[in-house]
Amino acid sequence: MTVAANVKQCLANMKGIEAQLSSLALNSLDPDARNIFHETMLTMCSVKKDLQTRVLELEKLEPQYKS
Repeated sequence: MTVAANVKQCLANMKGIEAQLSSLALNSLDPDARNIFHETMLTMCSVKKDLQTRVLELEKLEPQYKS
C-alpha cells in the first residue's frame, strides 16, 4: 500500500471517529461527558483538516495518487 493510500485510509478512519464522537456527544446524558466528547470531536476535526491538506499535497507532488 502506498503512502498516499495509507494517508487516505487514515483520513477515512478519522471521519468515522469524528462522527462517532459527535453521536456520543449528542446522546450523552452527563454534561461533563458531553463536553469531553465534543472537545475531542473538535480536536479530531482539526487533525482531519491537516490530513486533508496532506492528501492534496501528495496528489500535487505525485499525480498518480489522485483519486
